[in-house]
Amino acid sequence: MALVVYLKTVTQLRGKGDRIAKVSFRGLSFYSRVLENCEDEARFEEVFRWPIASKVDGNEMLEIQVFNYSKVFTNRLIGTFCMVLQKVVEEGHLEVSDTLTDDNNTAIQTSVSIEIRYQLMDGSVQVWSDGEFLDVPTDRDGMFQFETESLLSAHSQSSGTSPGRSISSTHFKCILNSRAGKGVFSAMKLGKVRSSKDDHKKGDDPAILEAEDLDRKAMRLAGGLDPDTVSLASVTAVTTNVSNKRSKPDIKMEPSSGRPMDYQISVTVIEARQLVGLNMDPMVCVEIGEEKKYTSMKESTNCPYYNEYFVFDFHVPPDVMFDKILKLSVIHSKNLLRSGTLVGTFKLDIGTVYSQPEHQFYHKWAMLSDHDDITAGCKGYIKCDIAIMGKGDNIKTPHKANETDDDDIEGNLLLPEGVPSERQWARFYVKIYRAEGLPKMNTSIMANVKKAFIGENKDLVDPYVLVQFAGQKGKTSVQKSSYEPIWNEQIIFTEMFPPLCKRMKVQIRDSDKVNDVAIGTHFIDLRKISNDGDKGFLPTLGPAWVNMYGSTRNYTLMDEHQDLNEGLGEGVSFRARLLLSVAVEILDITSVEIMSSTEVQLEPVSMISESATGKVEEFFLFGAFLEATMIDRKIGDKPINFEVTIGNYGNEIDGVSKSVSRRKKNREGGGEADEEESELIQNSTDEEAEDDGDLVSVSSSPPMKPVITDRNYFHLPYFEKKPCIYIKSWWQDQRRRLYNSNIMDKIADKLEEGLNDVQEIIKTEKPYPERRLRGVLEELSTGCSRFVTLANKDQSQAGRTKLDRERLKSCMREMESMSQQAKTLRSQVKRNTVRDKLKAALNFLHRLRFLADEPQHSIPDVFIWMMSNNKRIAYARIPSKDILYSIVDEEMGKDCGKVKACFLRLPGKKGFGQAGWTVQAKLEMYLWLGLNKQRKDFLSGLPNGFEEKKAMKSSGLQSVPPISLIYNSKDELYLPSFLQSRHGKPCHAVFFIYSFHVLNETLCPTWDQLLIFDNVELYGEVSELRDDPPIIVIEIYDQDTGKADFIGRTFAKPLTKMADEHYGPPRFPAQLEYYQIYRGNCTAGELLAAFELLQIGPAGKTELPPTDGPADCDRGPIMPVPLGIRPVLSRYRIEVLFWGLRELKRINLAQVDRPRVDIECAGKGVQSALIQNYKKNPNFNTLVKWFEVDLPENELLHPPLNIRVVDCRAFGRYTLVGSHAVTSLRKFIYIPPKQAKDWANAGTSLLKKKKKKKKKGEETEDEEPDESMLDWWSKYFASIETMMEVRNSIRPDEAHMKGTKTKEKSKARSFKDKKKSQGSEGPEKKMPKSKVDELLVYHKELESEFDHFEDWLHTFNLYRGKAGDDDDTTVVDDDRIVGRFKGSLCMYKIPLSEEFTRETGFDPNMGMFQSIPHNDPINVLVRIYVVRATDLHPADINGKADPYIVIKLGKSEIKDKENYISKQLNPVFGKSFDMEATFPMDSMLTVSVYDWDLVGTDDLIGETKVDLENRYYSKHRATCGIAFSYSLHGYNMWRDPQKPTHILAKLCKEGKVDGPHYGPGGKVKVSNRVFLGPTEIEDENGFKKQTEEHLALTVLKHWEEIPRVGCKLVPEHVETRPLLNPDKPGIEQGRIEMWVDMFPLDVPAPGPAIDISPRKPKRYELRVIIWNTDEVILEDDDYFTGEKSSDIFVRGWLKGQQEDKQDTDVHYHSLTGEGNFNWRFVFPFDYLMAEEKIVISKRESLFSWDETEYKIPARLTLQVWDADHFSADDFLGAIELDLNRFLRGAKTAKQCSIDMVLNEQDLPTISIFKQKRVKGWWPFVARDENDELQLTGKVEAELHLMTAEEAEKNPVGLGRNEPDPLEKPNRPDTSLVWFMNPLKSIRYFIWHNYRWLIVKTVVLLLFLLLLGLFLYSIPGYLVKKLLGA
Repeated sequence: MALVVYLKTVTQLRGKGDRIAKVSFRGLSFYSRVLENCEDEARFEEVFRWPIASKVDGNEMLEIQVFNYSKVFTNRLIGTFCMVLQKVVEEGHLEVSDTLTDDNNTAIQTSVSIEIRYQLMDGSVQVWSDGEFLDVPTDRDGMFQFETESLLSAHSQSSGTSPGRSISSTHFKCILNSRAGKGVFSAMKLGKVRSSKDDHKKGDDPAILEAEDLDRKAMRLAGGLDPDTVSLASVTAVTTNVSNKRSKPDIKMEPSSGRPMDYQISVTVIEARQLVGLNMDPMVCVEIGEEKKYTSMKESTNCPYYNEYFVFDFHVPPDVMFDKILKLSVIHSKNLLRSGTLVGTFKLDIGTVYSQPEHQFYHKWAMLSDHDDITAGCKGYIKCDIAIMGKGDNIKTPHKANETDDDDIEGNLLLPEGVPSERQWARFYVKIYRAEGLPKMNTSIMANVKKAFIGENKDLVDPYVLVQFAGQKGKTSVQKSSYEPIWNEQIIFTEMFPPLCKRMKVQIRDSDKVNDVAIGTHFIDLRKISNDGDKGFLPTLGPAWVNMYGSTRNYTLMDEHQDLNEGLGEGVSFRARLLLSVAVEILDITSVEIMSSTEVQLEPVSMISESATGKVEEFFLFGAFLEATMIDRKIGDKPINFEVTIGNYGNEIDGVSKSVSRRKKNREGGGEADEEESELIQNSTDEEAEDDGDLVSVSSSPPMKPVITDRNYFHLPYFEKKPCIYIKSWWQDQRRRLYNSNIMDKIADKLEEGLNDVQEIIKTEKPYPERRLRGVLEELSTGCSRFVTLANKDQSQAGRTKLDRERLKSCMREMESMSQQAKTLRSQVKRNTVRDKLKAALNFLHRLRFLADEPQHSIPDVFIWMMSNNKRIAYARIPSKDILYSIVDEEMGKDCGKVKACFLRLPGKKGFGQAGWTVQAKLEMYLWLGLNKQRKDFLSGLPNGFEEKKAMKSSGLQSVPPISLIYNSKDELYLPSFLQSRHGKPCHAVFFIYSFHVLNETLCPTWDQLLIFDNVELYGEVSELRDDPPIIVIEIYDQDTGKADFIGRTFAKPLTKMADEHYGPPRFPAQLEYYQIYRGNCTAGELLAAFELLQIGPAGKTELPPTDGPADCDRGPIMPVPLGIRPVLSRYRIEVLFWGLRELKRINLAQVDRPRVDIECAGKGVQSALIQNYKKNPNFNTLVKWFEVDLPENELLHPPLNIRVVDCRAFGRYTLVGSHAVTSLRKFIYIPPKQAKDWANAGTSLLKKKKKKKKKGEETEDEEPDESMLDWWSKYFASIETMMEVRNSIRPDEAHMKGTKTKEKSKARSFKDKKKSQGSEGPEKKMPKSKVDELLVYHKELESEFDHFEDWLHTFNLYRGKAGDDDDTTVVDDDRIVGRFKGSLCMYKIPLSEEFTRETGFDPNMGMFQSIPHNDPINVLVRIYVVRATDLHPADINGKADPYIVIKLGKSEIKDKENYISKQLNPVFGKSFDMEATFPMDSMLTVSVYDWDLVGTDDLIGETKVDLENRYYSKHRATCGIAFSYSLHGYNMWRDPQKPTHILAKLCKEGKVDGPHYGPGGKVKVSNRVFLGPTEIEDENGFKKQTEEHLALTVLKHWEEIPRVGCKLVPEHVETRPLLNPDKPGIEQGRIEMWVDMFPLDVPAPGPAIDISPRKPKRYELRVIIWNTDEVILEDDDYFTGEKSSDIFVRGWLKGQQEDKQDTDVHYHSLTGEGNFNWRFVFPFDYLMAEEKIVISKRESLFSWDETEYKIPARLTLQVWDADHFSADDFLGAIELDLNRFLRGAKTAKQCSIDMVLNEQDLPTISIFKQKRVKGWWPFVARDENDELQLTGKVEAELHLMTAEEAEKNPVGLGRNEPDPLEKPNRPDTSLVWFMNPLKSIRYFIWHNYRWLIVKTVVLLLFLLLLGLFLYSIPGYLVKKLLGA
């Protein structure tokens, strides 16, 4: 459908000016061209066309706006014309002329006349051609053709794609306007588009801009401003069309998934907190997949500290790895007899960890939950590190030295970004309805036997469905023998939401008595079926069919491709499809009836209606094989045919497994209705065909015998007749899903293409990358808004699921926001921000690709199989969405109705390795898939000029597709290709095969050859060939005497020239480009070539550009590349510095003795002098040689330079030792130095400030820590603290982007700042720390900080042999390295300017390599300091290692075996080793860490190699690091034998720098720069004396600021080097911290080595006096009286020393919770001040050989217990005090409350190591049944810390013993047991509790007594009274 508007004229305009019109419909606007200097009438006469997807509604509006165009300012609106399209919709054609209205809606005189056509696709309005508008100038079509393309479509619109479009010419216009925000050049084609000749005459009218004109035009528009300023900067955008842009098609040949890789997962369990339970003995279990590892058990604590490191090694494919579940669980009191009780678990999948930044979680808290009781809440936290390393990943861990406890658990939960910290429980419902199209899974022999006996026939498969999620599995029931099982069951998982497991695995399996096998597997990615945004939705899917792919369907007992069915690798055949749905419900835990366990449940569900998944439609798939070439010669001798299948349709060999039940029913004639649906999955049966009288599918081409092409390949003779196939199939009509994803895919393709362009422009340093990027963003923005209009169409179709609706909403939102973001980003693109914005745009690309992936399948993929002898050989898999037809261009699949090159490959594992390198066959296919009712369009995209040949059919129906196509028109073309190449020992194959001549023995061949294929016949229409030329395959072989070995291949598209085009700039001749050569998935070199396809016109070849060169009659002409294409050359001189050869391996068992180096570049070269005796001196005696060569001016086209090393044997024989290709000579190009500016003034001021601060620091000497206390380790720890601060101050987001350089700078900078800050911000900093002199701790090797010390001496690895077929070529193959060549190169254009050679002391023999040291042997003292190792890979079964150091240098070796460190993965070695070495013989230092074993040989854990020679000779002076300050004594003593003044003088002399001149007042001048510094120094006795050393040191620290010669000098440092193990290449086995000093032996010897032996822990004694307790909860009930009381005692220990726990005596029968103890605990311990850890040495078990050292945080645990005589004591409460930072105790018991524990973070803390003595009240707490903390008592305690010496001087006794005894507590008497003194206790008990009762009773009794007496005596008295007695 389309709406076409023909804008004719606008009349009665006022004034004179440039006019432009804008026509808008449905939010999409087009601009007309600019009419310059119009007066009253503007004749636009342009056609605008909107391809539309949904019918035009009568109420929609068309809007036309006319503007006065301005080049600089915004356009001014003249008037607007709006019209409702009702009439147009009814009539389909309308001519209108009407006046415009202005802003206030009043009519103005200006009027516009237009003509509108509206055409529906169904033909209700007659078909017309755009040419029918009477006076449309012909070249208009080209314009709107372009417009539709630049909207969105990635197709080249060609004559067939939409009916009736006539392409009369292919010019593309550019429309100019400069409204801010819209691109001026929105339709620019980057130099690829030619206009035909007549356009040149018309002048500037159709603003044709080539890329070069563009900038000039822009300059003119901007009024001469720089093109990248003002408004124009944001306007200039270059966009281009996609289809023929790709001169380098991206074709991946080898499947990459499914190949196993090495992974190492390291988990450090640090500690656990807040575990739920009373006084437990917890241990942590780490489980990955099937492997489990346990920590040790910690006794009676709720917050155990482990710090244990576990490593798991895997060798599996990535998909399997990332689906594995990592499970952390805490188990309570497990021992040999009991399995222990599970406290809680935490699960996440490995993929989640791998997707984290740096592939790791560091120091995060995992929250435990109870999977048996989901109502319970959090069960505690485990603090851990989890890291995953694949090959070549290196993990940056923060430094391990001093870990401050981050107590903020909530803020550091182990959850990926964006997951809320409070996760809820949820139910995941997976409903499995039914499956169909299952393959046979049993052999049919048994079945036939059975049939013979019983007469019944069964389906040969017993399927059930297995769902795996988050480590749990659920199964459906087994449906016995059914190809179409119906389950109607749901599997329910209960898991936290959002889950940390991303994929759900659904597998159909075949139940078998022996073992079950998978039939097919599908993964559901939860991220794709949910959206976590604020308008997001919970995971939901379906009900929808998912297609499963796997191995081929024929059943064999041993299926070689079984892995494919398990979901590994790309499936090669359709296996089955399964109807399922997924839903999630968040649980409300409070409700009563909820199931509290997380067991997987299975429940039946009701059946689902047929229509729920959509209406079943008949689809039609058509394919034509236009060409089949490159058929592998192994299968070339048998007839070959091709089969196309979609689902099981078309699969003739093994597709049809008919269901038995169906056949019966069919015979009875009943149940037809139900059958229809499932019948569909089978092939159309014969009966069906007869009923419809419709066609039967033809799914395979007729067999044909291949014809030989050349010695490697065959082809099938499809010349004029092209075989066709067609298949009818029935599927649910869910095209909308595919359409939406196609639209997004196309936007993404276009974006990717554009971004590749931008990267290419940046890489080749062409001008204006920012414009291209703006164009890309503009296209993205229009594309996204276009998606919103297209996707938001009639959505009422059947079978739309909740996911469809939600996904549509979220896609629309995403696309809208992306459109906006792209717009804003576009306006921010400037020249300097291109790179950042490019990153942002790449982010858009990832988002688009993610959105485009549709999780609910509909139509299965199409497979093309090549069959030979009914055996399946090779396949190609084409997603059905790529060939799906739609009326709307954007929705159409990108290969629908297109001729596409398919490369067939071997299935499954056969495709790995070398077999996967070769192409099995290359097909040119035409494919079309659409509804049967749209079938009339299926041939529309075929190249013109064919006719159909029908299969004759009696019924004579017209609709039968052709059996073959016959071509009538063919075009003769002429294909020259120009080759210059790099890498590979080669000969070549190009299709229409032609071989190059062979070049012998080279890795960088240069053919410089022009190949011409004469009269290549290509079928198709010229304009199409031009837009989408055929793919050229170039293969490179290694010519051997026998078979030629395949090296690699690359693909290219030629630049096509029509016969009528002019061969000249800017389009022709083609540019030379580098094509990446691939072998399998790894790169194998690059090819420099250009390809053209020239049409041979009527005049024959005379018109073609001339080729020069002789014709070689038998091989065609071997000609050089023509001049227009050959790059411009100029003369270069290449100087080579030959230094020496190192580490040459044996060649053919003979040692290399007399090697020589040959250098060759572009056919010229030079040879080194011969090394006479390699063993004695491997250096060359002639250092510099040179040669001259002609090279291209363009640096990117420079050929590589080859270095070959040969060994000269006797009798003039030579053997090749190894070779190296220097691919880029760029870094060796010499650029003459600019004259240095005068820096003097700047320098002085800068340094003044600094130094003043320093002095200030030195004045405040009173807080200086005691010098004698400080040692090297103080320096080390202070530096690490600084390093951590620096790393935290770099914001994390920057840290990722920063390279090493910036980090280094910021580090160095902050060290200076630190010194600065001493004076100014004293109080805030810890003063003692900031006074310590520091060194630099590099967290990587020194080489990476200083560019491998290759400032003038480079190391080239020499290789030999074939590269492996590994995916990663990044990891160097160590086996192939046979040695190293040391030397350097320098190239420059000649002649060089004069002044260089005239410099003083210029040695002409040395060329550019002046002032280079001599390479005679030299003796050096090497001093290696090894500080410590971290994260070593465990080597013993117990998960630990016993490491020791081995150092090798040349022949000497030091083994430090007796000093091994027991059971440590983070050993502190603290050792220095001295060795003597002679360079160049011993230049490679190897430091290895071995694992000591009692029996057997010791294992290598890892090693690191240091090239000492490069360090020694480097200008960075890496011999001995320069300290931060100069002192003569103490821990920071200057350790270099040369003082700073000597070093500075030497540097100045060598660099020919003026200076140093020391002046008065602490100044020094070097090369016009003035530095300041202190001038006095203190010696050991405290006397000050004058010195210039500080000044010299200041200069050395700023040496990089000295002009011309300056470079950063290596500071005093510690480097961290990764340890590698040759058995596990590329995976770090730990790290080692070390540094190396080197001193030449011909100068005074250096002083003794610094002592870095590990600090001995200091012995302390902690005395804890427990005075009283109060308010302890009462546990016991009295037998007689029911009295509540407690028998209180207090227990205490230091963490890690549970066995030394101490108890007070018992305070019996405390009735108030008060207890009096006056009891002293004494805890001696060893403490490391710097690390804040207690050091414990103990044997792990009875069988341990030696003691193991543990480092544990200093924490004191106090617990209160209730003593019981017969049963176990009851635990009441506890408090744990971290001795470094604990709360100050309360003054009185009243002030002590539970808040002290709850608000611990907010309250001030103290350290016992500073306070020494503390007394106060602390609360005891425990958790009640609801896991709430409650106060269970208070304790008054006094802590007193003493050093061991102080403790010896005044000893104390334990408890209340001598010496210094404490007095007895004053306890109430009742503490004596009641039967010892019953009266007393009765008095106490009864009186104490019942006194009021007793008083009341006594009073009552007295009263009753009184009453009784009264009653008793009253009669007598009465009588007496009465009688008057």
